[in-house]
Amino acid sequence: MPTTDTLNRETTLCISLAARPSNLGTRFHNFLYDRLGLDYVYKAFAPTDITAAVTGIRGLGIRGAAVSMPYKEACIPLLDELDPSAAVIESVNTIVNTDGRLVGYNTDYTAVATALRRHGVAPGTGFLLRGSGGMGKAVVAALRDHGLTDGTIVARNERTGRALAQQYGFGWAPETGDSTAPLLVNVTPIGMAGGPQADELSFDRSAVAAAEIVFDVVAFPSRTPLIAAAEELGRRTITGAEIVAAQAAEQFALYTGIRPDDELVRQASEFSRAG
Repeated sequence: MPTTDTLNRETTLCISLAARPSNLGTRFHNFLYDRLGLDYVYKAFAPTDITAAVTGIRGLGIRGAAVSMPYKEACIPLLDELDPSAAVIESVNTIVNTDGRLVGYNTDYTAVATALRRHGVAPGTGFLLRGSGGMGKAVVAALRDHGLTDGTIVARNERTGRALAQQYGFGWAPETGDSTAPLLVNVTPIGMAGGPQADELSFDRSAVAAAEIVFDVVAFPSRTPLIAAAEELGRRTITGAEIVAAQAAEQFALYTGIRPDDELVRQASEFSRAG
């Protein structure tokens, strides 16, 4: 990453667009730029006008932008093309600018799909997924495309829960009740540090005990109450920290053309979470 002595007119700028930006992506990407000696810099923004922000990406030659809620769908009409990772769920979390042509990707979807393969989740595995919010669509699409056909979306919001379930061919329920499944997935904020349900489980311990693998998209802390319970019961786990690092590494590769190795990604993830 350039310093005040080396920052120059050739330095490539990448950004993030979020209603409430954090330093996670900023620290992750700038750490890797520094370690790999790249003339790039990354900066977070909180736009008040997404149309103007995306126009600025094109007009200023900004190489790439991470996109968070509430802009993941609003930015789509402003782009020239959607990669299949974004088109399949009609949601964009990454914009890449190549000579003024803007292409939208969804590296959340890519990261989840990669994690399912890496952790050996077998096609046909039954699942319960709790939540129907912003990350839900990427996770549910990745589950379906991985070959999981027997699943239930558990969401108290009937409108969004039913819509998500019907879009991808799964069932819907307002509560888990006594239901169990080999794969449990949490896409709600339950268990998130600093939140009102920070100490709660998104699935009860009996469901965790009956599961084979537990997946929590909450990244802070990486060991959520759900993940802690799963580990205590000897269940395999996929953590939100893993997904965040994987999707950020995919963004990094799209922006720079360089794919960092697993050890560098681990170091960047640790650095980003320490800030």
